[in-house]
Amino acid sequence: MVWDAWGIPAGHKPLSAQIRGLLGQVFGVSGEPVARRDEGDVPLREPALSSDRRAGLAAIVGADHVSTEHRDRLRHAGGKSTLDLLRRRGDGPQDAPDAVVFPADHDQVLAVLAHCSGHGIAVVPFGGGTSVVGGLDPVRGRFETVIALDLRRLDSLIALDPVSGTATLGAGVTGPRAEQLLGTHGLSLGHFPQSFEFASIGGFAATRSSGQASAGYGRFDDMVQHLCLATPGGTVELGRAPASAAGPDLRELFVGSEGTLGVITEVTVRVHPIPETVAYQAWSFPDFDTGAAALRTVVQTGAAPTVLRLSDEVETALNLARAGSIGGDAVSGCLAVTTVEGTRAHVAARCAEAAALLRAAGGTDLGEAPAREWEHGRFAAPYLRDALLDLGVLCETLETATSWGNLAALKEQVTTALTEALTAQQTPPVVMCHISHTYPTGASLYFTVLAKMLDDPIAQWLSAKTAAGDAIMAAGGTITHHHAVGADHRDWLPDEIGNLGVRVLRAVKQEVDPAGILNPGKLLP
Repeated sequence: MVWDAWGIPAGHKPLSAQIRGLLGQVFGVSGEPVARRDEGDVPLREPALSSDRRAGLAAIVGADHVSTEHRDRLRHAGGKSTLDLLRRRGDGPQDAPDAVVFPADHDQVLAVLAHCSGHGIAVVPFGGGTSVVGGLDPVRGRFETVIALDLRRLDSLIALDPVSGTATLGAGVTGPRAEQLLGTHGLSLGHFPQSFEFASIGGFAATRSSGQASAGYGRFDDMVQHLCLATPGGTVELGRAPASAAGPDLRELFVGSEGTLGVITEVTVRVHPIPETVAYQAWSFPDFDTGAAALRTVVQTGAAPTVLRLSDEVETALNLARAGSIGGDAVSGCLAVTTVEGTRAHVAARCAEAAALLRAAGGTDLGEAPAREWEHGRFAAPYLRDALLDLGVLCETLETATSWGNLAALKEQVTTALTEALTAQQTPPVVMCHISHTYPTGASLYFTVLAKMLDDPIAQWLSAKTAAGDAIMAAGGTITHHHAVGADHRDWLPDEIGNLGVRVLRAVKQEVDPAGILNPGKLLP
C-alpha cells in the first residue's frame, strides 16, 4: 500500500466537481486538494538497532530479510486509521520501527522472539498493515529498540482437508491470496471485510475480524478451528477438534490478542464450496427503526441472507448523492442490501423467505441494482476517506454493537456525543451509521463522521472519539465490535471486562511474554 493513504495508487481517484461543490457548501472547504509529499522527503527517527543485535536477527532470517531502509521503515510506521495518516502527513520526524524483519516460517518467528526477548527489543507483529485502531504503532515503551515483524513470507496453503471442510493457511496469506489458493480446489473462505484486499489471515484472527458476509458465514473467530502461535515462552497450538469440553477454550484467549500474547503463524479455518449462484436484492425502509426491526425479524427467524446491511437516512442520502442521484425521492428513507449465495435451490428458497419477511416488515423492493452497486464498490470507502482528507474534510469511523433492545438508544447517544463534541469546536459534523453485522440477539453499529478539519485535526478527533467512547460505555455497547482494541480503545478495556479481567490478561502475558516485548502499548491498559 502507499505510505500516506489507503491501498494502491490506482484506487485513488479525484472527486467529481459536483461532490467537491457539495463539500464546499456543507463544510466551507475550497475543494482544492492539498499537495502530497514524496515519501523520500519524510524524516524518520534515527534507527536504534545496534550492529550486534542486527547481526543476531540476520543470523536467524538471513541478512537480506532484515531491513533498515527508509522505505521499509516508513511503510511499517503504523496502520491506516485517520490518526495514523494525519501523523504520517505531519512535518516532524516520524516514529518508525528501527528495522523490519521478514521471517520465513514458524521456527524463524520463534527464534526472533527468543532473540528479542533476551536483548530487550520490542516486537510489533505486522500482517497487511490495515489496522485502524493504532494496533501497529511502533510503541517503544521502556524499550530502546523496536522492530516490525512482517509475516508476508508465511503465505502458503499448508494443508487442506476437503472432507472436513478445513484449510490451514500461513498467517501472511492475504484475503485475495486465500481465495486464490482455495479457489483452485473449488473452495472459498468467504471472509470479506473492507480490508479484504490487503489484510492477512493472521490479522483476521488477531483482531476478531468480521467480514461483510458474516450473516451467512459468521465472524472470523467463528471460522477458526486451530491456531499455531510463537511466543517468547515457546510454541502454543490450540484446537484439536471442532468442539471440546477440555476446560476453557484457549483459542478464544489468543484469537483477538492483537499480537500481545504471541505471534500467530498459521490458522486452520472452516471453508466451503464456491457458491453455485448469488442473488442480489435491495430494499427501502421509511426510517432506520423500521429497517432495524425488519433485519431483526429476518435474523431471529433463521432466514438471514449471506449479506445483510442497513444504512440510516443520512448514509443512504450521501451514498446516493455520490452515485449522482442528488435530490428528490431517491434519497428518502433507508437502504438495505442483501445477497444470498449457495446452490440454486438454497438461494431461491432463502430469497423467497427473506423477501416475504422484509416486505411484511415495511420494506419496498428496489430490485437488484443497488445491491450489485454496493458489492462493486464495497472495498472503496477508505479511498474516499483519503480524498476527503486531501480536501480538508476530517473523515473517521468507529463501531460498536449491542442488543436489539438497546440498539436505538445506543445509536442516538453516540450520534449526540459526536455531534456535540465537534459542534463545540465550531465544526458541526455529518454523522451517518449503518448496521453491517447481525445476530439473533443484537447487531453492530458502524458510524462514519465528517467535519471540517481544524489546524490540529488530531486533537479535534480525539476529543470527539473520547466523547463517543464514553457514550458507548454509558449506553451499554462494546467499545469495539470488529476493529479491535489496539492503542485507541485500550483505555476503555477496564470498563468492558473489569479490572479483574485486565489482571487475568496481564497474568497470561507474564507467562508467555515475561519480558513484555510483544506489541507494547496495545490492548492492555
